[in-house]
Amino acid sequence: MSFKNANDIKQRLIDGNKNYVNDNISSNSNNDLRSSLTNGQSPFAIVLSCADSRVVPEMIFDCSLGELFVVRVAGNIANSSSIASIEYAVAHLGCKLILVLGHEACGAVTAAVGGGDNGKNLNHLCSHIQEAVDKSSSSNINEVVKLNASINAGDLVKNSEIISKSVSENKVEIMAGYYSLNGGEVEFLK
Repeated sequence: MSFKNANDIKQRLIDGNKNYVNDNISSNSNNDLRSSLTNGQSPFAIVLSCADSRVVPEMIFDCSLGELFVVRVAGNIANSSSIASIEYAVAHLGCKLILVLGHEACGAVTAAVGGGDNGKNLNHLCSHIQEAVDKSSSSNINEVVKLNASINAGDLVKNSEIISKSVSENKVEIMAGYYSLNGGEVEFLK
């Protein structure tokens, strides 16, 4: 499937999400599809998503194998490893859209809002979410989740020369979104 621009890709994601919400999934995986992907991939979008088992971008957007380049890390944070993965997809796969997808009731954001000592590794992860906690005018977890997604979308440009250059050359667009666990809808954030 070929797309002219990021708006076409966004519309494809919106349409796929409607299929998911309405239990009308059309994607599938079969031997022919798997075999067709052995020599390479050409995903149309990159999704930086939380590692939460309830948040599966391929299902949420009704996509088959090879359509999305998904990077998953708790709190959907733009850390060095996730940025490096995204840089690869931007530089070598020609993806035109990056979506940073936060979700309802995120455990990593809940831990960051709660503070305290969560151990060395979780404390480090929470430090990437702290800016959203500090800047949020609300203590509502889901409002902090939305702000965190938007901040991490900005961090992709701020912390990557490859992504920044692609954005400035209009080769890739970055968006933030919020996934509702209960209803299954994805809201694209401003």
